[in-house]
Amino acid sequence: MYYLNYFFIFSIIGHIIESFIYYNGNSGILLGWWTPIYGIGVVIILLINNLISKIKTNKIIRILILFITSAILLSIIEAIGGYLIEWIFNYSFWDYSDYKFNIGKYTALEMGIIWGLCSIIVHFIKPFFDKIISKIPKYFTYILIILFILDLFFTIIIKH
Repeated sequence: MYYLNYFFIFSIIGHIIESFIYYNGNSGILLGWWTPIYGIGVVIILLINNLISKIKTNKIIRILILFITSAILLSIIEAIGGYLIEWIFNYSFWDYSDYKFNIGKYTALEMGIIWGLCSIIVHFIKPFFDKIISKIPKYFTYILIILFILDLFFTIIIKH
């Protein structure tokens, strides 16, 4: 439940942030108010952070390792996600071809740096969100799971 709740919270936060940045209310592939790449990204950051916390070194080195590892892994996941969305829905939701340091259509060094910075932010805000997540009842998470699955189903039917 812990990681699922992080997934849902940050999928929704990511959707809200993107909706304000792009002003079109169309963030991601799903019909509902969540953009799963952000939820997946935060869960991966949490898993990386857990692994790195076991390394016996100073905190600055661990944060640097978190930054680099997250930047690389999340850029790869973003690229894979972009190609999968294009393959499944025959549509591109983002295109980094115009970025100076693009690595293909669906990822760029600039975005990797943003993912790395986000990993550091997540590292520092985690204690705050852990308190919120510990208060979320299981039934609410189950409701979100059902809504998310329904959203996936209807998105595939409508957009495919």
